[in-house]
Amino acid sequence: RGPSADLAIVLGGDGTILRTARWMGYEQVPVLGFNLGTLGFLADFSSAEAELALDDIASGQFRFVDHLMFETEIIRDGATIRRELGLNETSILAGPPFSMIDICMFVDDEIATTYRSDGLIVSTPVGSTAYNLSAGGPIVRKDLDAFVFTPLNPHTLTNRTVVDSADRTYEL
Repeated sequence: RGPSADLAIVLGGDGTILRTARWMGYEQVPVLGFNLGTLGFLADFSSAEAELALDDIASGQFRFVDHLMFETEIIRDGATIRRELGLNETSILAGPPFSMIDICMFVDDEIATTYRSDGLIVSTPVGSTAYNLSAGGPIVRKDLDAFVFTPLNPHTLTNRTVVDSADRTYEL
């Protein structure tokens, strides 16, 4: 089944656009964002620019910007218990009693490293300016097909942020 709309118009901030991308699931359609929030990194237009932006779209004067998305699965005892589609980031966090955890990272079915930390953020280039940046990770250009792996409060100096290709399969 194909998309049921040619365009989604989002009124809000970046959080609203992120929720919209998740709601659309695999039937992504172009999104035109009008920033009514505080950040506006993803929402390109202010409400004052709405009429001009809609006129440009109606006259065919627009460009598409593709963003990398990911699918996260939580697998327990061999069964998928949750699946989420995301545009910005996903995280593994230590829960109560909030002690450090070991996170083994496999890349294409081979062990790559073990993070001993309070958690791990996995972000796309869009998400690199959110939680990842706050945790000391790098800003990544939006047109790169890459994931950013940023440990939270790593126990060793050798566990640092890694940027790697999105063409691989990661298991944590």
